[in-house]
Amino acid sequence: MTIDIACDMTGAPDTPEERMAEYGRLLAAAYAGRERTGDGIRLRFRATDGIETWVRDLAAREKACCPFFDFAVTVADGEVRWDATVVDDDIARAILDEFYRLPETAGAGLPGLEDRLADRGLAVTRDGAVMTVAPS
Repeated sequence: MTIDIACDMTGAPDTPEERMAEYGRLLAAAYAGRERTGDGIRLRFRATDGIETWVRDLAAREKACCPFFDFAVTVADGEVRWDATVVDDDIARAILDEFYRLPETAGAGLPGLEDRLADRGLAVTRDGAVMTVAPS
């Protein structure tokens, strides 16, 4: 099944560009690793001062704009673990793969994300703070 997937940041306190830059800052500050899980992915961060609050806040803002994601944030063994799953949809899984790749790709910003999705045969359209991803 394939449906149009949209990220709507209209009511967000930040812009899509600011959000991508924030991922870069979080990764630089506390990234500890990642792994694929049975039904999604896990990003791991060092549980230093303020990181759990930061990850929870970012996860809540991400869920508000991208309802096809489900997130769980937990703390264990000195790490903040951010688990992400998506609805059963090919485009949503492609976006989940990009979320997994953030440690390598966050620096490329939104243009890099749009190029990588285009390489997968997906068209990205932006209308203000709304980004829609659909088959090309």
